[in-house]
Amino acid sequence: MAPFPTRLELALPEWVAPHVAAWPDAPGDEARMGLVLGLARASVERGEGGPFAAAVFAAGRAIAVGINRVLPERNSLLHAEVLAIMLAESHYASHNLGAAGLPRLELFSSCEPCAMCLGAILWSGLPRVVSGALREDAEQAGFDEGPVFPASHRYLEARGVELAHGVLREEARAVFTQYRHHGGRLY
Repeated sequence: MAPFPTRLELALPEWVAPHVAAWPDAPGDEARMGLVLGLARASVERGEGGPFAAAVFAAGRAIAVGINRVLPERNSLLHAEVLAIMLAESHYASHNLGAAGLPRLELFSSCEPCAMCLGAILWSGLPRVVSGALREDAEQAGFDEGPVFPASHRYLEARGVELAHGVLREEARAVFTQYRHHGGRLY
């Protein structure tokens, strides 16, 4: 036996799959964001993690989702976007979600991605990212989003990643308020 960990197992809570299965197809950005925000709210209500959720969509249907699992799993990397990307890559057996032969995939996130998640988005090959709450909303709620600058977004856009910000922003900000009311810890 190795004197250090050699295996890591991750799983979303059992309630996530039936919650997502109940979602209808989402024909537009607001409908898709509404589904992601519903997942974030459910996560907060169940005390399953932070007030963040994300989903990778193909043709209006969620093919992978993530909720923030930093505190429950004691792992700083388990942001909702990272989990959704990892599960989408597993679903398609590809490290490149923009590869030829795959459908056009889009990541919807309840909040603008932090510095780490922006890097994961770049390396994943996702061609489009849509976010709800803005960085300043997360920071006003007490979260540290790291070194994200206008140049960070320009960098992604110059590499072909389309970014859309502030979709259902007020509803997304309300999840931060809900999290505080449920006694959620800042991290």
